[in-house]
This record gives sequence, structure tokens and C-alpha cells, in this order.
Amino acid sequence: MTVATLRSGRGGLAGHRDAFLTSGDAGGGVRSVVADSWMRSSASGVDPDRHLAPIRMDRPEVQTYRSAHPLAQVFPLLYDVLGRAAVDCDCVMAVGDADGTLLWVTGSPTVMRRAETIHFVEGAGWDEGHAGTNAPGMALHLDAATHVRSEEHFNRLVQPWTCAAAPIHDPSTQQILGLVDITGGPDVATPQSLALVRAAARMAESELARLQATGALWTPAAPGRRGSGDASLGPDPSAAFALRGLGQPELIAAHGGRTHRLSRRHGDILVALADHPDGLTAEQLEVLVYAGQVTSSTMRAEMTRLRSILGPEVLTSRPYRLIAGAQTDWHAVAAYLAAGRLRAAMQAYRGPLLPMSQSPAVVDQREILTGQVRSALIASAEADLMVAWTRSRWGADDLDMWERQAETLPAGSPLRPIAVAEAARLERELVAAPIVLGRQTRA
Repeated sequence: MTVATLRSGRGGLAGHRDAFLTSGDAGGGVRSVVADSWMRSSASGVDPDRHLAPIRMDRPEVQTYRSAHPLAQVFPLLYDVLGRAAVDCDCVMAVGDADGTLLWVTGSPTVMRRAETIHFVEGAGWDEGHAGTNAPGMALHLDAATHVRSEEHFNRLVQPWTCAAAPIHDPSTQQILGLVDITGGPDVATPQSLALVRAAARMAESELARLQATGALWTPAAPGRRGSGDASLGPDPSAAFALRGLGQPELIAAHGGRTHRLSRRHGDILVALADHPDGLTAEQLEVLVYAGQVTSSTMRAEMTRLRSILGPEVLTSRPYRLIAGAQTDWHAVAAYLAAGRLRAAMQAYRGPLLPMSQSPAVVDQREILTGQVRSALIASAEADLMVAWTRSRWGADDLDMWERQAETLPAGSPLRPIAVAEAARLERELVAAPIVLGRQTRA
């Protein structure tokens, strides 16, 4: 029995399975888990020559749905751990729900455009029954990390791609919440890629468990679940207009029950306006938003597009200004710090503000807030908060924090030797770094 026969769904699939495994077209046979998946795909009626994953939701529906999904709480972590690596490797990272619907798809623009041709986009359903054999669908069916090589895809239209995916579980119920996937070229089908995807899923589960334990796990569509009475200072999902940018690759705006994942430039503009409630002229915005020189017409064109997305009731002109009462997650963190509520500030701080942006307004706000949080941590005696900081990607190489952590942890703590060792390692790296313009820098 040939691969083509199995894909067509003819010839008694179950009875000829063993013969197929040793006489298939794919280089002398395929893995049994793939053959089983092909059988399921064929039984579901997937056409291997013409069938693409269905688009279940349009962009506004996806944005609304995912903003209330538990994985929204850990997407910044997944992006930091896996999304950046995907961009560097010409791959895309995807995060989907338990039904296989992709909620986030990130990567370089070139690779994203290629992924669109096979409907590997936000809102598409990639479960086996609708898209055929693929890593996201198999990971959900098997409840295990898995990879699918190019020729192993049931759908021939998808065969230029290779993917690896792992399920993400609710730490309390162990039910599948969704999945994380990386899709790209042949290099994805390596043990290292599969291990990286599996590790990203486990990190997401650990972060969800931490948020549950501290009462910080909350759903943006459900106000009042922040825990510890912190919702009074934190970003209110029911506010007329709210912005989230901490740890996010793009700014997310919520307005009128809808959410918008904005372009990087529009995010830069809104950060500048959020920090200037009295408004700014086009010329003033140019200086704050663009690192280089641009014309006023460029800024006005961007503002026209942004107003068409948000509406004139949110963004006014002459001067450009956001409506009163706009709330941001970075201002919420600053408010917690000002009130002396360091623990609440750490719960709300999900990473640096728009870490990919080079806009002067964003860079200034990002450095100011990160410096405030970091200084408050170092001045405190809250060792567990310092541990959380140094476990993050942005705090892993913070020498001062490791040293302060080592000083603060009790002598009998098993974490203290780790802090001492990390501080010593970073100190050695700093000493060994070359001298550039009279200053020590890391190699």
C-alpha cells in the first residue's frame, strides 16, 4: 500500500497499516504515529491536494477571544523564550487554544507572508480533523510534544514546512489549555528544536502555576480577579480605553469590548500620547516617535490610519490627544511603586515595555520604568521577588540583583548557592570583557 493510497482514504487503511509502514513512498516508511495521524486525517475527509486549514475567526474576533484566554497571561514569556528565536531562524511561532485554533502567530514579515499561503495565520484551525497531520494537531491529540517533517504532512500543500509543537496544561486541572508551536524549514525537525518547544511549554505552565498561587492570574475580560485588592490601581479592563505593552512585541489596545493588536509604529505613537495627556502636535510627535528625521505628512498619515482603527472618540486632533481616563499597564506598575506596593508592582510587571521598539518615547519610558522596578527590588529585602526577577529573561544577567539576592537569602536556603555562583560567573564575565572607550563591556 502506498502513501498516496493512504492519503486518498481508499484500500482498507487499518488492515494494510503494517504493510504501509515498510513500503511507503517516504524514504522507506513513516513513523507509526504519523501513519495513525494520516488515518485519522483521511477518516475526517481532509483532501490532501486541495484542503487548507479553515479560518474560524476574523482578526477582531481573534483579538477579543485571545484577550480573555488564560494563555494571554503567558504569551509574553513564550514570545521572549521562543518567539525571538523563531525570528532569528526564519521560522514562525504560534500559540493556539485546546481546539487547535491559532491565537498568536509571530515571525519575520517575509516568513509570515509565506505562512499565510497555507492559512497558518491567527484564527485558523489546525486540529487534525480540519488541517490533516501537523505538529499542533498531533500534539493536542497525543497530549505530548511532537514534530512533523515536511513529507509527513498529510496535506501536500503544507509539505514545504516542518513543525514542532507541545501542549500547555492548566497546572491545577492538568487539562490542555492550548499549544505552542514553531514552524519553518527542515532544521525544525531536530531534537534540539523539539526540546526547546517542550521547555517553552513547561515554562508557561510554571508561570501559570505561579500566577495562580499568588492570586495574580486574571482574565482581561473579567474585572476584579487580580487578587489582593490590587485591581484598584491596575489596568481596568472595563475602562473606556486601556493599553497593554509590558513584555509585548506589539501594543494591545482595548476599547468598547474590542481589542486591537497594533503595528509597532502605532504602538510607539500611543505610548507617547499616553505619557502626554494634554496632547502633542504632529511636530512634537515626530521627535518622540521617530529616531530619524521624517516629514509632518508622514506623521499625519499615520495618525489618520490610527484614528480609523480606534475611532475619533478615542483619539482627537489639534492637538493629538487620547481621551481622558486612558489606562496603561506601565502606568499601573509605576502607581504601585509610588504607593509602596512592590509585590503588586512585580505581579503587574510582565517585562520591559515594547522591547522591540527603538522609538525615543518608548525607550525612555521603558528604561525609566525598568530602572524604578529594579531599584525598588534591590532596596527591598524581598528575596522571593528578586528570585523571580533573575529567573526572567530580562533579569537573568543582572549582576547587582544576583549579589543582593545572595545577601538577602537565608544561609540555609538552597537558592543561596545558586545566587552566589551566578554572581561570581557574571563578575568573571565582566572582568574578562574587552575595554571599549575606557568602559568595560561584555564580550
